[in-house]
Parts: sequence; structure tokens; C-alpha cells
Amino acid sequence: MNTRKIIAILRGIKPDEAVEVTRQIIDAGITLIEVPLNSPQPFYSIKKMREAFDGVAQIGAGTVLNLDDVAQLANNGGQFVVSPDCNPDVIKATKAAGMHSYPGVFTPTECFAAIHAGADGLKLFPASVLGTSGLKALRAVLPSTIDAYAVGGAGPDNFDQWKAAGADGFGIGTAIYKPGDDAATVRAKADEIVAAYDKVF
Repeated sequence: MNTRKIIAILRGIKPDEAVEVTRQIIDAGITLIEVPLNSPQPFYSIKKMREAFDGVAQIGAGTVLNLDDVAQLANNGGQFVVSPDCNPDVIKATKAAGMHSYPGVFTPTECFAAIHAGADGLKLFPASVLGTSGLKALRAVLPSTIDAYAVGGAGPDNFDQWKAAGADGFGIGTAIYKPGDDAATVRAKADEIVAAYDKVF
């Protein structure tokens, strides 16, 4: 499994398309795949994706807001949790279930609360509002051992600027998938993202 720190966010993906779309993303070279829980039948999609790509990719859930969601994700084979907020209880439950935790943070207080609760990485969201100058300021005080993912406003045209500011990786949503995209469209977008990422990292 490669180590590109790109999380493909498949918001709105349906179970009947999840496996083929995921296959195209993996073939392009992205192996962290997130299904937000406000998608149709998200746990079913995650289960199918886990069965199809066990050992090849890591499949997780996004928009995870409570402990019931964490438990249901674990029961369906999920491997990581991404949240839009910093909830220490969700982080601790995620880690207790053997999954990786990427909580949403924006302020130094949220960043350190997430780290103290056991987060594996930080989802800086919305990155477009924080900006590269905001990330650079945060990076001055954050441990170098914690990965910072820029989500919402980071894409192939500005990967270099985010990396220079201290981003380790990215969460990519509509730039890789939006409802209605077929597998070929997703593959073309994924190829572009991987090429841009590889030029910078």
C-alpha cells in the first residue's frame, strides 16, 4: 500500500457504485477512501468496499459525530474516522475500537485537545478559511509528529502552497468525486490529483 496522504472523500456515493469508483481511485494511486455518513446507506458502502479491497486500501467514514456511529462503523469493518469537529469522546472511542482518528480542528485549542485525546492526524477544516498563513502559524506550535490534513480549499492547483505552509496531506471531495460522476470521470480526476501531489511531495 502506498503512502500518499490523500483522503478521497466520496460524499453522496451509493452502494451500487461504491466498489467500481473506489477501484478507479485505488488504481490511480490513492488508498485512503472516506464515505461520509450523510451519503446514502454509508455503512453498506463501507462494508462492500472493505470486502473488495481488504489489504489494498483503508476504508473509513467521514462526518462521524457520535459514539453510535463509531460503533456501527467498527462493526462494518471501518478503519478510520474523520469528523468535522473535535469531540474527545469520539476520538477515544475510535482508538478503543482499533481505528485511526482524524478529527476536524481549526484553533490551537482544538488541535491540542484532539492530540491529547489520541488523534492520529488533524483535519484542518475549513482550510480555505484558515489559509496557508493560519496553518503556518499553527505548525509553529504543533508537534512535528502529528500529520495535518488540509480539507476544504486544497487541491491540485495549490498543493505546493499548502505543503510550504506545513500540510502533510489533503482531504479531497468534489475535486475527485461528486454525485453523478461515472467511474471514468473519477479516474481522470484522481489521476490529475495524484500527478499534482507527486510533483510536490
